[in-house]
Formats: sequence, C-alpha cells, structure tokens
Amino acid sequence: MLYRLISKVPHVLFRPVYDLYERYLLEKVRANPDRIPRHVAIIMDGNRRWAKKFEKPPWYGHLFGSQKLEEILEWNRELGIKTLTVYAFSTENFGRRKEEVNALMNLFERKFLEILDNEKVHRYGMRVNVIGRKDLLPDNVRRAAEKAEEATRNYSNYVLNIALAYGGRGEIVDAVKDMIDDVLAGKLRKEDVDEELIKRYLYYPDMPDPDIVIRTGGEVRISNFLLYQIAYSELFFVDVYFPEFRKIDYLRIIREYQRRQRRFGR
Repeated sequence: MLYRLISKVPHVLFRPVYDLYERYLLEKVRANPDRIPRHVAIIMDGNRRWAKKFEKPPWYGHLFGSQKLEEILEWNRELGIKTLTVYAFSTENFGRRKEEVNALMNLFERKFLEILDNEKVHRYGMRVNVIGRKDLLPDNVRRAAEKAEEATRNYSNYVLNIALAYGGRGEIVDAVKDMIDDVLAGKLRKEDVDEELIKRYLYYPDMPDPDIVIRTGGEVRISNFLLYQIAYSELFFVDVYFPEFRKIDYLRIIREYQRRQRRFGR
C-alpha cells in the first residue's frame, strides 16, 4: 500500500532528497582519495531492452546510451578517475539484425567525428583508443575511429578506451599470433614469455588493469570482456539498464569498492 502511494508522487518531489543523498555519497567517496579507482571498465548492457520498454527501436536505446557515457566521463573528471574502458560492440554483435548493426555503425562514426572538435576532449586532454579487430569494421567507421585516435594521441590526462569489434578471447589469440611471429623472426625467445610480456602484445599494452568492472542491465556474466586484464578486478552487477544508470549508482559502487580489501591472492 505504501509503495503504491509513493509511486503516485511526482518524481520531481524526490529530487531534493536525491540531490542530498548524491552529495553525501560524493563527500564519502572523496574523503578516501587514496582509494579512488584509477581505471573503471563498464559493460554497457540494457540499451535495447530500455528502448523496448518505451516501444522504440534498438537505435533509440543506443543513442541514449551514448549520452549516458558522456555523463560518466563528467563524473570521472569530478572524481579524478583517469581511465574508463567501455564495451561498445563485441565481435559476436555482428550477428544481430543488419538494420541494428548499420544504425550502430552510423552512430559510432558520428560520435568519433564529433570527438575531433569536442571542446571538452581537448580542454581536459582526453586520449581516445579503440581496441578490437578494427579490420572487421566498415571502412567509414574505421577511418573515423583512426581520426579520433590521431587527434587525441598526445593527451594523457584522461583515457577513454572503446572496445569495438572486440572479444577477450580474440585479443588473446591475436597476441599469441604476434608473439609466434616474433619468435619465428628471432625477435623473441620462448624463455622470455611471462605475464608482463603477454600484456605488451595486447591491443593497448599501456592500459592499467581495471580496478572495477561494472555491468548494467541485470545480467551476471562477463561476456568475453577484457579476460586477461580483469583477473583481480572488483566486479559489480546492477539491475538498471545502462541509459538509466545514475550518478548515485556509480557513487555507491565506488563507495563499496573503497570498503573492500583487495588482497590479490595474498
């Protein structure tokens, strides 16, 4: 009965309470600056289901998902989180309906080209990297991605890694192939191979391992994302669809991360 009564109250009336709680969480997170994560990785799940809820086509959800990503970048700057990696499109996603894939590719191309003149990207010095099998992308998307990478390659204040045409197993396979090539060419010995060397052959060798992996959308699985890099990441699964992911959801996760004891097997 109480829930039904509350549900009829206009959401705007809850806004002051929401803002107060958000400020409280922000202060708590900032009070522990040594435990602010360096690198957050997000599986941006639920865009299509969110669109379906409103009886809209899948591209509608992906569009609002891209806007949510821009919000998260703002939250990261506010918190001092330097690296964000997002799972935008897997190699398996090419198996979706042609209309949806084409709409997504057009969205990727547009967003990459927007980076070239994005005032905040250049003001804050954000580097953009695209990780994945770029050769699988349409030529227009690949060229736009390369332009965004080239325009930001000298920046290092913040880093946005976009996993596109990406699969964690595929990344490891590609790394092994490159290592075999170097062994056969005499550039590498079998005795040289260790964990750090393998990391140097991954798509973006300089990427620190994620401290946190977040998956929205209510599913509890990794879905072939950063399999080598997340061996000791803290995992968080939330029920909300990605376009509905709120700042308080993000702050709660970071607050919980700050409470956890990371032992790395020790």
